[in-house]
Amino acid sequence: MPKPNCTPQTAADEVGVIDFGRLGRRKIEGRFDGGSMTSDAGVMLLAEVDRRLGLLGAAARCIADPRDPLLITHSVRDMLRQRVYGLALGWEDLNDHGALRRDVAMQTAVGVERDIASAPTLCRLEKWADRATAWKLHELLVEQFIASFESPPEEVVLDFDATDNPLHGQQEGRFFHGYYDSYCYLPLYVFCGQQLLCAYLRPSNIDGARHTAAILKLLVRRLRQAWPGVRVVFRADSGFCRQRILNWCERSGVHYIVGLARNARLQAQVALAELWLHDEYERSRAKQRLVGEFDYAAQSWPHERRVITRLEWGEQGCNPRFVVTNLEGDPQILYDGLYCQRGEAENRIKEAQVGLFATRTSCQVLRSNQLRMLLSALGYVLIERLRALALQGTALATAQVDTLRIRLLKVAAVITRNTRRIRLYLASHWPSAPIFAHAMSQLRSP
Repeated sequence: MPKPNCTPQTAADEVGVIDFGRLGRRKIEGRFDGGSMTSDAGVMLLAEVDRRLGLLGAAARCIADPRDPLLITHSVRDMLRQRVYGLALGWEDLNDHGALRRDVAMQTAVGVERDIASAPTLCRLEKWADRATAWKLHELLVEQFIASFESPPEEVVLDFDATDNPLHGQQEGRFFHGYYDSYCYLPLYVFCGQQLLCAYLRPSNIDGARHTAAILKLLVRRLRQAWPGVRVVFRADSGFCRQRILNWCERSGVHYIVGLARNARLQAQVALAELWLHDEYERSRAKQRLVGEFDYAAQSWPHERRVITRLEWGEQGCNPRFVVTNLEGDPQILYDGLYCQRGEAENRIKEAQVGLFATRTSCQVLRSNQLRMLLSALGYVLIERLRALALQGTALATAQVDTLRIRLLKVAAVITRNTRRIRLYLASHWPSAPIFAHAMSQLRSP
């Protein structure tokens, strides 16, 4: 009886010869049998950033491994490296790792010289997640943020924002959200500048500001432990203007600048100013803009608070905005120079959600989807630290993750591996070669 063929099927076996036509008298063919080649040689940069930060090694210690130690082939650390590097490289699906596990560049970056974990093994990793795992990984994000500063900062501005995470299955915690007009989760993100401190997955049948006060308290307490003299500013849109949050900020010495939803009383305060802007617009036909301030107290507030208003009148009529704050200073500087910069956090959320696939929450249970979101958050940290530590002064210093992936990480290489060395033969005429070499030099320097 003949033996069954146990040799893994390769891409060449599955696809065969690809016909590209002809060039003159020559026939052009392609086959997937080039041997040890990779399209992801940039994974070595990600591995070097990780080595410098110790990020995924620390993340592995946050996940309880229920396996028998004597039977473990793939450690939690190696699986996290494989999964997070894959996300940063654009491989968002677990099924992708059926082939990636044999990629020599990926194996080298992970730190092994054999096949890395299969898709089912990585799937089992997601099922080990629980509330304690999410808590510890969020602590790691905060500790990484603190460690990124060589000296204590004078001020940190914490941007809170919620967004939708669309769902297309029957996941746990799935609810319909009227504003987004879809079934979704409602994750809460916290950024400070470009750095991510929190990626908290929530069901969507709640107020968008739910849990904000608790998370803000925890963050402020830890930041003040590390930096006793730091000035903390809470910044958010009108969805986070809640009495409990403002009261706590005032009691705790935390500054805030938060959007305030329009209502009839606020409109009455600015009615005369809007009439004046209207008259000026009719006279000049040029868009009119005014930033002012007044004291205001909602019925639920214990006292009046400072409200900054930005009024505009143009071709489409009036467009008022209101912001409540306990900061001192010129209202126009506070509005234009501080509050409007809140929009930068939305760009960072887009990087995490779209560029690093935080919306791939197709697991059945919420805790596993929370882990997926945090794996994307860890990938975001690697990308952000790559920009900060290795790409300053280059053309890619401010590039978003999609651009970095195309121009720096997705590079072809032939790989040889023997008993003495592993060598990557990168493309000879790659346009980003100088930036790649500079980045690796910066990361390898003491």
